[in-house]
Amino acid sequence: MILFPAIDLKEGECVRLVHGDMAQATVFNSDPTDQALAFEKQGFEYLHVVDLDGAFAGQPMNGQAVDRILKHVKMPVQLGGGIRDMRTIDAWLTKGISRVIIGTAAVRNPDLVKEAARRYPGKIAVGIDAKNGLVAVEGWAEVAQITAAELGKRFEAAGVAAIIYTDISRDGVLKGLNIEATLELADAISIPVIASGGLASLADVERLLQPDCAKLAGAVTGRALYDGRLDPFEALQLIKSRRGKSFA
Repeated sequence: MILFPAIDLKEGECVRLVHGDMAQATVFNSDPTDQALAFEKQGFEYLHVVDLDGAFAGQPMNGQAVDRILKHVKMPVQLGGGIRDMRTIDAWLTKGISRVIIGTAAVRNPDLVKEAARRYPGKIAVGIDAKNGLVAVEGWAEVAQITAAELGKRFEAAGVAAIIYTDISRDGVLKGLNIEATLELADAISIPVIASGGLASLADVERLLQPDCAKLAGAVTGRALYDGRLDPFEALQLIKSRRGKSFA
């Protein structure tokens, strides 16, 4: 299982939101590169980055911050936010992003996901963000009339590397992961699923290491790391002791 530390970018700074509300942003580091290097030094081996402004604008908005992260860290980076066309996918992968996450466009333009997955095997993920059981798009500002499982099934044969599933109601509020809904999605599809939204403590990591969660590829953690509620050394040692290293 991979534990992905998250860097959410807003106006060039590293922030965390509450329920995806841009008006409820807390700045944790004004230098995202510094934060990325700190995560790497702590022992994390895969970074999760989201361009929040890009998610709302529909195009990359924090490119300079991402470029600096790529220049200074050695660990692979997966990136989401504002990735709506092949030109943007081409550009990010050329720059060194290891995996792009397609969210809104997966709902609006599923053929883009399929084409990208064919062109870039193992480098395309789909971000599924759920609000009350339905998929949210446009930076979580709109809700589409489709469930997470229905959307995931659209890409079963497409060669998608992973699905990052976020329960919006838990994102940024440290309520714990929605394991039930995440496992429900993982049971419905064959694509590896990464849990996101609400990871609060070492107890959540323990839960992810239980046998019924073995099918999950990993989890994203954000505010718990920034608030000090999750000790990175303890979490990574626990994962290593139970499973050893494995990467999607």
